Amino acid sequence: MAAKHPFIGGHVSAAGGFYKAVENAERIGATAMQFFGASPRQWFAKIPDQAAVDAYQSALKKSQVKAVFLHAAYLPNLATGFAESYEKSIKSLSEHLQIVTMLGANGLIFHMGSFGGEMTHDEAIEKTAKGMKQVLKNVPGDAFLVMENSSGGGGKLGSVVTDLGAIKRLVNDSRVKVCIDTAHAFESGVFAEKITPENVREVFDEWDREINLKDLVALHVNDSKTKHNSHTDRHENIGHGYIGIEGFRALAGEKRLHHAAWMLEVPGFDDHGPDKKNVDILRGCFV
Repeated sequence: MAAKHPFIGGHVSAAGGFYKAVENAERIGATAMQFFGASPRQWFAKIPDQAAVDAYQSALKKSQVKAVFLHAAYLPNLATGFAESYEKSIKSLSEHLQIVTMLGANGLIFHMGSFGGEMTHDEAIEKTAKGMKQVLKNVPGDAFLVMENSSGGGGKLGSVVTDLGAIKRLVNDSRVKVCIDTAHAFESGVFAEKITPENVREVFDEWDREINLKDLVALHVNDSKTKHNSHTDRHENIGHGYIGIEGFRALAGEKRLHHAAWMLEVPGFDDHGPDKKNVDILRGCFV
């Protein structure tokens, strides 16, 4: 991966079969991809049969895709104070991680969730770590469980790297990794309003101290439709939001991030999700 740029791609549809995700990734010129292993809006995840796994793996071997991550459902919240939701969250994440393992993908990226007045911030950190330990115990293997930073606000965990670092240390498992979403980092105030090579270096110096940048395995590369420090999560096409193309050039210049998979979750110029134009724009940020 010491090439000119890292593996680059985006979130693609797996509608019609997992092998379709590979076809859709190839269509946009991706070398990295992300997709949902099951419906993102349901607690229940259907475990695939062997035929579906075989068809996917056959398509993947013939493709240019080298890094594959699945995204968990949106419902799980390991920081919840409600016992039923907590157990359902562990079950959902375990099922999605099982699908990752069956497919031989790199890992499962999930949202950190949020807590209310029923517990403190520190208690939410501890409860999240406990839930992650159970998920990893439920699904042995090599697949990563990947924490994603949040845009902040509303009691959301993970808007700052110290949250992720604290959870990572509590779980204390080499399978726990991290994903940074560029829009979330901008919307939470982690990135500066004007992103420069200098403040990018400062941000990732802190991230290296907290989580070890070798364990940052993925980036969700998204421009932001909302202003700096808005705590509102809305993605925009690369160079068309408040981060801007110079911000992404500054991020691309941080070579400590080049080992990770850079994956777009943008609306697309035709409103059908990450497209070749966005992939090409991102690739053009690397010099």
